[in-house]
Amino acid sequence: MVREITENDFEGLLRLYMQLHDNPFPEKNDKVIGIWKSILNDKNHHIIVAEESGMLISSCVCVIIPNLTHGQRPYALIENVITDKNFRKKGYATACLNFAKGIAQRENCYKMMLLTGSKSKDTLDFYEQAGYNKRDKTAFIQWL
Repeated sequence: MVREITENDFEGLLRLYMQLHDNPFPEKNDKVIGIWKSILNDKNHHIIVAEESGMLISSCVCVIIPNLTHGQRPYALIENVITDKNFRKKGYATACLNFAKGIAQRENCYKMMLLTGSKSKDTLDFYEQAGYNKRDKTAFIQWL
């Protein structure tokens, strides 16, 4: 089942995120809970998850960004694409990305952007098969 996150998915999502760049499980303090509530209350911030037998096994984030160019159509940014290592290559991430695409289409976005730090051919091929291309734009990152 692919759906948007609910308030009850907090710990399952953070467990999944531990496999994303080896993130440690954060302390459940006021700062973390505040960020979580802010995300849940932001109509432009969508966390999509794939669930199987009550376990979150794949996810991506889709943020809709208002825009004054391109006929004032917004664009979407995709981030934090992750699938549990025991469930990879079974279509779950593709299903999450397709769900995100549906949100972007519903919001009349003119484009979706996705960045990856991976240099793995399998990962890059996966994103191309999901409809993203690496030819149209050049990405630059400035770490803060």
